[in-house]
Amino acid sequence: MNDFTHLHLHTSYSLNAGTIRIDSLIEEAKKNNITCLAITDYLNVFGAVKFYNKCISASIKPIIGCEIPLIFNEKKEA
Repeated sequence: MNDFTHLHLHTSYSLNAGTIRIDSLIEEAKKNNITCLAITDYLNVFGAVKFYNKCISASIKPIIGCEIPLIFNEKKEA
């Protein structure tokens, strides 16, 4: 299970969806020998630079994503 990376993680930068602070996330990852981390904040990438820099400093591979809901408005012809 060492190679598993969870790809759905919201940090405190996800204003309505997450409470994890990047500093705490990196600390826990280092304690648990995690080599790769991902963040997928909701509707923004405000924490991306801080996350990237902290991961690189801790020798952890960063994966940066963003959760963006898509709404399709399909008009059906009669």
